Amino acid sequence: MVKRYADARDVSDPKALATLFTDDADQLVSSGEWRKGRDALVRGMLASSARETGKRTLAVETVRFIGTQVAIADARYEIGERKMWSTFIMKRGSDGWRIDAIRNMLPTAPITPPRNQAR
Repeated sequence: MVKRYADARDVSDPKALATLFTDDADQLVSSGEWRKGRDALVRGMLASSARETGKRTLAVETVRFIGTQVAIADARYEIGERKMWSTFIMKRGSDGWRIDAIRNMLPTAPITPPRNQAR
């Protein structure tokens, strides 16, 4: 599913993208925009792909099944110099597996604990 998603994004194919999502899928992107519903996801993805000129790669690191109907895939997500994480939540219905939610995260620098300061 993640590869099909990446392939559809690479060619900006709205029909191929739409077939990947549940009707009420949502996506929280690294800018904080929250896209809700398949149509909003497809519109937002096409607009984002038109703005972003760097090569997009998604490398799945883990897949975990939550029962037989739900899976979570975590992937390293890179667009040009931007290095992020994406989590895909997929569920299986009568029409097969579909993406139900995507969470894109732009990691921040690790928090370092303050040094003990003399008083």
